[in-house]
Amino acid sequence: MPLQPPRRLIDVEIDGEAVRVPEGATLLDACATAGKDIPTLCHGDTLTPKNACRVCVVEVEGARTLAPACSRKAEAGMKVATGTERARHSRKIVLELLASSTDLSTTPRAKEWMAEYGADPARFGEDAATVEQPAKVDNDLYVRDYGKCILCYKCVDACGEQWQNSFAISVAGRGFDATISTEWDAALTDSACVYCGNCVEVCPTGALSFKTEFDMRAEGTWDEDRQSETTTICSYCGVGCNLTLHVQDNKIVKVTSPHDNPVTHGNLCVKGRFGYGYV
Repeated sequence: MPLQPPRRLIDVEIDGEAVRVPEGATLLDACATAGKDIPTLCHGDTLTPKNACRVCVVEVEGARTLAPACSRKAEAGMKVATGTERARHSRKIVLELLASSTDLSTTPRAKEWMAEYGADPARFGEDAATVEQPAKVDNDLYVRDYGKCILCYKCVDACGEQWQNSFAISVAGRGFDATISTEWDAALTDSACVYCGNCVEVCPTGALSFKTEFDMRAEGTWDEDRQSETTTICSYCGVGCNLTLHVQDNKIVKVTSPHDNPVTHGNLCVKGRFGYGYV
């Protein structure tokens, strides 16, 4: 990658601690520098912030409303509080609403966050509206389980102008009828999808998952504690994409790509992500 011009450093205060970050950094970056663990769902480290889930809100001194840490730029002299009662209550309500309407069972750290903030989705009762629906299994590569979708738009952005430029999917409908859909709700096989799987890479809840993972979870054999990860280089062409092979019981169960790789930034083509059957 070409060398970038140096960025001026600015000082911000995170929970009373002075932190120095590059100009243009977000409050989430500043919190990470200060060692603060801020929950995020819609944030993607390779995507432009969408401000969709609002789990990462923090309180900025002098601001009327809570600020989404994933997109709010840090400013010199800014004073930020991450654990105020107002911020914690907001995160609690967001987690309760999400967990009562969608299935967060495969969302990393969701249970941990709900315990930390005292979120109780069950308080809305058994009649709470949900987006529950059968998973769509229409190909051998990946599964769309929209009962787990929180409409974070990360898959749409990855498929669209931010990475793949296939524009195979978008958001259709409103309210609880809103869903990620192909054009005219056509079958995935009849859409512009090129099966790169970059949407699967960025999905934070497991609404999109490898067919192998989906089947193994259904069988009760999926066990990440028994999986090893090995990063290698894709052998299909000369681009040099990095692949991280997830292996369980001596079998590749899925493929991801390092987000800090300067070649692909976590993105792959159909061959790199799904073409491992020959191994």
